[in-house]
Amino acid sequence: MTSIPTPAVSVIMPVLNEERHLRSAVRHILEQDYPGELEVVIALGPSTDRTDEIAAELVAADARVKTVPNPTGRTPAGLNAAIKASRHPVVVRVDGHGMLSPDYIATAVRLLHEKGAANVGGIMHAEGENDWERAVAAAMTSRIGVGNAAFHTGGEAGEAETVYLGVFRREVLEQQGGYNEEFIRAQDWELNYRIRQAGGLIWFSPELLVSYRPRPSVRELAKQYRNYGRWRHVVARYHSGSINPRYLAPPVALLAIAAGTVVGAVLTPWGLIVPGGYLAAITLGSLPAGKGLTAGARVRIPLALATMHLSWGWGFLTSPRRLARKVIASRREPVTTRSRD
Repeated sequence: MTSIPTPAVSVIMPVLNEERHLRSAVRHILEQDYPGELEVVIALGPSTDRTDEIAAELVAADARVKTVPNPTGRTPAGLNAAIKASRHPVVVRVDGHGMLSPDYIATAVRLLHEKGAANVGGIMHAEGENDWERAVAAAMTSRIGVGNAAFHTGGEAGEAETVYLGVFRREVLEQQGGYNEEFIRAQDWELNYRIRQAGGLIWFSPELLVSYRPRPSVRELAKQYRNYGRWRHVVARYHSGSINPRYLAPPVALLAIAAGTVVGAVLTPWGLIVPGGYLAAITLGSLPAGKGLTAGARVRIPLALATMHLSWGWGFLTSPRRLARKVIASRREPVTTRSRD
């Protein structure tokens, strides 16, 4: 039987205002069931809470943890700074509110070896700690909430366009020059696009599970999904072949609801069928999504769904062309990876 190698692993983590989850996220890394050497590099953005203080305590408590500055606070800049400060041949991306399953790194290393992949990733498993967060988690893991996105809802292992977070071969990151820092959001998609164009394999596996803590308020969730929609439109302009009906559903729904509301208020009550139908759809769709949750969480699922859909749609529709022009101007050509046996 061929043994699976256990290369040393660098875990990179960009953080900003993560005092609530940072300690737990790092603990889930340090307690991995993995026999190889491990280091954690935290890129510190300009937080306004106790994130920096907690990070300093983590560094003092374990020599495997270190920090680097990320003055802009932008995720891709923090990722690049952490990559530069790390040293091992496998690089694992984790967020400050992501909790790795115990065998995440061991499984990812095995898949990199077995599949000859450049990057592997798995499921973003949303889990809440109160009724609102549990409602958001249910919405984020349901098809009515996110469509057929495998890294949210699960699916068969296989080649993918992009994956959540990612576990990379360092040589691939270095060949591609890291993340494009103009992509404040969607930087994973853009990097994986270059890797695929260069002949690298991106592999999704449901074996890889990261517990994710949802945004703690309607306002924060709306901001998150507005940015998702805004940057998805940037991606569509950057690469016209990347759009599909799933991405168009939220902006189309928003326009239809707005039009129906105006028609209903000004011309005929029949126009209210559209917003009323949407409300009925998300209410009915929330029933299976809320199975097993408390009543307080279940009644919040329609609000979470509407916030996600409509904020995403608004972000998509209002995404400025100048943002796309800026990232298109920063376009990097894929660098061909070396072939693997």
